[in-house]
Amino acid sequence: MRSPKLPGLVLSLLLLLPPPGPVGGAARFDPTWESLDARPLPAWFDQAKFGIFIHWGVFSVPSFGSEWFWWYWQKEKLPSYVGFMKNNYPPDFTYADFGPLFTAKFFDANQWADILQASGAKYVVLTSKHHEGFTLWGSERSWNWNAVDEGPKRDIVKELAVAVRTRTDLRFGLYYSLFEWFHPLFLEDESSSFQKQQYPLSKMLPELYELVNQYQPEVLWSDGDGGAPDTYWNSTVFLAWLYNESPVRDTVVTNDRWGAGSICKHGGYYTCSDRYNPGHLLPHKWENCMTIDQFSWGYRRNAGISDYLTIEELVKQLVETVSCGGNLLMNIGPTKDGTISAIFEERLRQMGTWLKVNGEAIYDTHAWRSQNDTVTPDVWYTSKPKNKLVYAMFLKWPTSGQLFLGQPKATLGATEVELLGHGQPLQWTPLEQNGIMVELPQLTVHQMPCKWGWALALTNVT
Repeated sequence: MRSPKLPGLVLSLLLLLPPPGPVGGAARFDPTWESLDARPLPAWFDQAKFGIFIHWGVFSVPSFGSEWFWWYWQKEKLPSYVGFMKNNYPPDFTYADFGPLFTAKFFDANQWADILQASGAKYVVLTSKHHEGFTLWGSERSWNWNAVDEGPKRDIVKELAVAVRTRTDLRFGLYYSLFEWFHPLFLEDESSSFQKQQYPLSKMLPELYELVNQYQPEVLWSDGDGGAPDTYWNSTVFLAWLYNESPVRDTVVTNDRWGAGSICKHGGYYTCSDRYNPGHLLPHKWENCMTIDQFSWGYRRNAGISDYLTIEELVKQLVETVSCGGNLLMNIGPTKDGTISAIFEERLRQMGTWLKVNGEAIYDTHAWRSQNDTVTPDVWYTSKPKNKLVYAMFLKWPTSGQLFLGQPKATLGATEVELLGHGQPLQWTPLEQNGIMVELPQLTVHQMPCKWGWALALTNVT
């Protein structure tokens, strides 16, 4: 396919832009990183703490190895992927032939929304398009390679957006891959060392404007810069429109993946790398995007039970992340049929069960002066300064029934200690140097408020 001439592309892009909307007295942002990075992050995101990532696409059909299946099979030619295709598909089978097999036959957006609500998450991010280029809505810029024309013959993005907004209290967000591995215009631009901009002007930017205007995501999770700088992607121009004019300008949050070199440096919040969990407080809002399946973001038929993180490991991830000022974005990968497998559903519901008891120590909290304890390992802190509350979340119940906390400075007669989900005040005594020793209640397994980590609410400590 021959690409149109550049001036026509620029004109068509300008025509795509909606007319300027009313912005009231809100600050205007210029298309520079200095201006864009100064935008205050909408408060809801830091308050939310916990979201669900959903990686779903044509890669869910082979459901082998990784969501990078096409790249590993055709570009890297890894023996395991080449062997998988040789043993299971005809010699002339192409990746495009997986498209009609991506049926979403059992996809029920309402059912998904109910599971998401049960998880205790406060936002969800769906892959509207991964690096393979297949869009989960009927993009006109992805002719015959989208979920309306091919496979499901349905607007997946719309169905999930409607279900989430009508049945849950979650914010709806979308992941979008800037580049596509094998798109001819991107490859042509790449061969010019990105001096040409055919691909972003004719494909990526029109799709991003369309996504925002049609589905109004409150998280826009960009990814996949393809080694190209943000100037190639026109990222700052787009973000200035997003923050100034778009229908979600007041509430939308963005990440930091807007071009080579922007990660952990520019954007609304930082992701820094996949599965990023620094273990210490960062000066900038950040997110730990990670997977329940330790080796893949997409569904894998060849995953074993030991490949999935246990609920204890997931609670630990959440507690550590939130204590250090981050949000946890926990990923699941549905099947090609559109079902959330039992292991993923169980983990989501388990997390929701834990948060029903301990959510007070997670949602709408702030980082405390200490993130973890100096005396007892695996104790992590959060706080609510307005309520004079500090929360100590501990992941192991001491066999002695006594929990030693080296960080809180308590005051006799003023400090109170309570186990969330238990309700009765607990006895405590000051330690010789610093901190306190808390007498935990003697509970049977069935009397425990939860099974996989607990939280103490400490009132009036410093």
